[in-house]
Amino acid sequence: MPPIDDPFVAVALGANQPSAAGSPQETLLAVQPLLEELFARWSAQQLRFCWSQLVETTPVGPVDQPDYLNAVVLVEGLKAPPSEAAALQLLDVLQGLEQQFGRDRSREQRWGPRSLDLDLLFWGELRLDHPRLVLPHPRLHLRTFVLAPLLEAMQGSAPP
Repeated sequence: MPPIDDPFVAVALGANQPSAAGSPQETLLAVQPLLEELFARWSAQQLRFCWSQLVETTPVGPVDQPDYLNAVVLVEGLKAPPSEAAALQLLDVLQGLEQQFGRDRSREQRWGPRSLDLDLLFWGELRLDHPRLVLPHPRLHLRTFVLAPLLEAMQGSAPP
């Protein structure tokens, strides 16, 4: 596991609707290299990525929807300290990637089906209570579909 003082970022991925890339599985596999590229461009540095496996999970919220595929990625090696401004900028970049895969947040049902969901779970020890973003994710501890992949990604993380 990374050291406690290493301000790594955790992002949860989920999908249960097809996108232009194909099925939810094809979508999550297609987004992985794009997400790594996005982080590298956003941070302007070399980073390490530790991915969980894709896991199939029952939806939370409306029950009349297909099962989800979920995963988590840990991003290690960010030199910039966590901050509100940087976290909101990262959120914008993540939501832009969601849009590339067909997500339209203005038209969707809360916790309903989606082609791609990217949730910023935490960034080091940053605590944020902003109207657009709460860190750490406020329901992280309640979601097995996030906790299990997060633990897997943490176990595969590079040693200090």
